[in-house]
Amino acid sequence: MAHRDKRSKPNDYYERHNAYASAVPNYHAESSQGGSRGLTELSGQGVLIRDGEFYNGGNFETSKNNHSYNTTTINQTFNTRSPNNSESTITKQEKRDELLKSLDFAHIDARRTNIKSAHRNTCKWFLKTPQYQEWLDTTESDKHGGFLWIKGKPGAGKSTLMKSTLSDVHRSSKKKGMVVVSFFFNARGEELEKSTIGLYRSLLLQLLKGYPELQHILDSVKPEHQWSTESLKFLIEQSVRALEEASIVCFIDALDECEEQQVRDMLSFLQNIIEQAASARTELRVCFASRHYPHITIQKGLNLVIEGREEHEQDITNYLDTELHIGHDRLAEQIRSELKEKASGVFMWVVLVVDILNKEYDRGRKYRLRQRLKDIPGDLHELFRDILTRDHNNRDGLLLCIQWVLFAKRPLTLEELYFAIMSGIEPDNLFNCQSEQEITREDMQKYILDNSKGLAESTKSKAPTIQFIHESVRDFLLKENGLQKIWPELGSNLHGESHEELKRCCLAYLNDKIVHNFHLPKPLPKASTPEAASLRLDAAKSLPFLEYAYQGILHHADKAESNGVNQKEFLSIFSLSDWIEYNNLFEKHQIRRCTTKASLLYILAERDFANLIHTLDSRQSCFSVEEERYGTPIFAALAAKSNEAVQALLEMQVKTLPLDSPIHSLCEGFIKSERYINNFSRDFTFSPNRTVASYIIDKGNMIIFEVFLSTEDDADRQLTGNTMQIAVSRGDKDVIRMLLKRGADVSNLLLLLLLLYYLTSKRTGMGSYPSFTRAIVSN
Repeated sequence: MAHRDKRSKPNDYYERHNAYASAVPNYHAESSQGGSRGLTELSGQGVLIRDGEFYNGGNFETSKNNHSYNTTTINQTFNTRSPNNSESTITKQEKRDELLKSLDFAHIDARRTNIKSAHRNTCKWFLKTPQYQEWLDTTESDKHGGFLWIKGKPGAGKSTLMKSTLSDVHRSSKKKGMVVVSFFFNARGEELEKSTIGLYRSLLLQLLKGYPELQHILDSVKPEHQWSTESLKFLIEQSVRALEEASIVCFIDALDECEEQQVRDMLSFLQNIIEQAASARTELRVCFASRHYPHITIQKGLNLVIEGREEHEQDITNYLDTELHIGHDRLAEQIRSELKEKASGVFMWVVLVVDILNKEYDRGRKYRLRQRLKDIPGDLHELFRDILTRDHNNRDGLLLCIQWVLFAKRPLTLEELYFAIMSGIEPDNLFNCQSEQEITREDMQKYILDNSKGLAESTKSKAPTIQFIHESVRDFLLKENGLQKIWPELGSNLHGESHEELKRCCLAYLNDKIVHNFHLPKPLPKASTPEAASLRLDAAKSLPFLEYAYQGILHHADKAESNGVNQKEFLSIFSLSDWIEYNNLFEKHQIRRCTTKASLLYILAERDFANLIHTLDSRQSCFSVEEERYGTPIFAALAAKSNEAVQALLEMQVKTLPLDSPIHSLCEGFIKSERYINNFSRDFTFSPNRTVASYIIDKGNMIIFEVFLSTEDDADRQLTGNTMQIAVSRGDKDVIRMLLKRGADVSNLLLLLLLLYYLTSKRTGMGSYPSFTRAIVSN
């Protein structure tokens, strides 16, 4: 049986305004919700002009010249309206300040802040190396291209060296009149901390703060703009071009903690802007740090390898002299010498072994130091294995702690991780732990230290979270398969079973009586009110793990399903009403809240839980209209750029069609093909005064429109005259042919085609009026 959308109504938007358009030549009709803004309808025929520009087949063309612009880029990034049409009560500087604020993000400096400062008497040698001195020498720029690349083994101390050098350059920058910018990639952090879009946001923010006179480049950006890689690169390029005779020094750490292709694209971009800077007599130099692998070649650049350098070995000696507290007799000096040799230049290994030997010495077992050092593996990864397996106490807590740090949706705070682990291994004690005020942060820190065997720690950022002490711990557990080797009972499905376990922890917490005893007022206060903020604060204080548990439970269920752990039973018992209630509590923007009638399909679609959509196997149409912001599940997925969910929804939608239907092949791999067009944006809002069909045509989703026509019983009812007007105004011949075949209203088609001929023949080269008309009418 085909899907049916009984709640959609025919669109009367254009009919309501045509009378006014006919009587008033320059009448502007504003879409009430989410439609095109600043639209003028000519002669009552519904062909649209936006702010003096003809809208035709995906491009705006000004009536004053022949330049065409990509509407996606212009609409989503820059404000194309004239000043007269976009007056605002906020000042220009206030708008700039808001955009600067939007560039910032949580944990933007977390990685750099969390790197331990260089031990005294270490790292200073780097400033005197020939490579560093040559890099600073602007007369040598043609040789090195402005690049200096520091490389070393995992744990060698690259990040510490970068942080130390950055501090030294900062101190001298004011005297030299230069601006210093930096970014430290963090694979253990959130998405913006480990991607180039986070890098570009950070660098642009630092540039605009370092050179306030450049902030005028933000004046063309829409206040509600969602930052993209391309728009950020464009603005950085504009900033560099606008500078003259400036000096910029950039430090970028841990390139290996970002996806390789992103790094390659970034290097190409930086090479380009360094050349542009030189043409503006601006000095731009970039210093990288990374592991040896993956190897990426750049045309020009200086290289410095840490391990094997005499100065680096001396740094290790200096550290041992002050931090290894085992005395200074003959045995102690022999142990220092052996330890240094065994370290092979890996500073992280030295730090961990010093801690082990100090504890041994403090227990009065000096006689065992040499044997203990001999037993310690010389390889960093093998040392991690030794730490994790040396005793068998609390293995369940250790495993769960590791799984949370490895697979959490985002890094957890101390309190969140404490109760997350408790929910998994001691759920019966949750109520007592949360109701007893005597449990302090210090108690929690001890608990995490014990469960992680010292391999996880709290960061030093403004909003501290728990992460591994070094990225090499994660490498050992996942890349070297250490987790499965230590816990073979996890089987081959490590990721699936881990996400399933984290989902169970969330479910256990949400089912605890202390959560059910937490009173929520009905209805909730508006999201932006002080009352709502106070309620969120109370919930976070009383139930620290509550927000993550509600936001993470579907995430982990979806990940588990994607790795072969079936979630059908979980979805059958999932309390959607409770989820909506608490999700709305933690949502800070009223427009993003769901109604109590929102379907599970809509929720999954917006949040891109494609695997759960397949498992849900709902009979609900993805085109069915709900009383939600985006109207339908498919529009929610499109607006949220939930591409995998879009694919899943279409595949679910066409299940009712015969197996030999060509629609199946159209949907196969759709989102990864060139046919996938998504002109929906986050600020889209569905209007009940428009039909689903009109939105699909207006946004140019041809394949989705074919699925709609093939699966919706009331599709023909939605093909009113204005749907044809929208198709013609877009110059979309394929949609026009399809509408004609379906018997769409064409009473005003001749006038529309005449105007379309005028617009297209002179500007888009679509062809002459007769041939275009024949091409449509003949089909």
